[in-house]
Amino acid sequence: MLTTLVSASQLADLASDNIVILDCRHSLADPRYGEQAYAVAHIHGAHFVHLNRDLSGPCTGKNGRHPLPDIGRLASLFGHIGITADKQVIAYDDAGGMFAARAWWLLRWLGHEAVAVLDGGWQAWQQAQGQIDGLQPNRSGSQFLLRPALEQVVNAATVLQQLSQPDLCLIDARAPNRFAGQDETLDPVGGHIPRAKNRFFQHNLTGEGKFKPLSELREEWQAYLTPHTAKQAIHQCGSGVTACHNLLALAHLGWHGGRLYAGSWSEWCSDPSRPIATGTAA
Repeated sequence: MLTTLVSASQLADLASDNIVILDCRHSLADPRYGEQAYAVAHIHGAHFVHLNRDLSGPCTGKNGRHPLPDIGRLASLFGHIGITADKQVIAYDDAGGMFAARAWWLLRWLGHEAVAVLDGGWQAWQQAQGQIDGLQPNRSGSQFLLRPALEQVVNAATVLQQLSQPDLCLIDARAPNRFAGQDETLDPVGGHIPRAKNRFFQHNLTGEGKFKPLSELREEWQAYLTPHTAKQAIHQCGSGVTACHNLLALAHLGWHGGRLYAGSWSEWCSDPSRPIATGTAA
């Protein structure tokens, strides 16, 4: 059972009748991009899932840009595309795993452990000359089995309450300039939650878009977490998407237990009564 990352060569060796592949390609600037790219070519047998339509719930203006989807609706979708208790799920994108990690986290949130992200994504699959086509696979209408959640969520009220606690470990996965409150283009207010630390999710990757070696990741994450543990950490980003990438990196190290603030900055900044910090210091 694969639970964090899978290489292109490993994926090529997996029996096709035992896996479900999710194409999670997306562009925040063009929500049509992923579906259009999928229609042109995708990994053979892959099902397309849309970040906004499938992997997020309706936005109200107060719950962030990518609120968590309804559990029942999400379970119905996963069952419809054939994810059953005995299936290995592989998610991929072409952005270093930033969107595939969201699908990974959501499946674990619903209790499905056998899910992994294709390391290097679409580009690695092409380089490996893996099988691709433009065909849409049949949907099976299976029953997805909901089990106890493997990932935990916190809300804005919990984060606000813990701002006064000395053991708070809040990690923001956004780019450093957005964390500092500069060059904000996605949300109406720039800045970050007070006391948050900044760990840009792309720092989990090499220049080739694959995850760094375990020894390097371990050293870097130990520095970010100290004096806390991975279990104490609350992860957030702009909208609860790239924070999942940091949670995936920690799971790859075998460090589980971190929680996701799903609403993240886009929810936090929608309420002017919540405190805001700017600059690079935590």
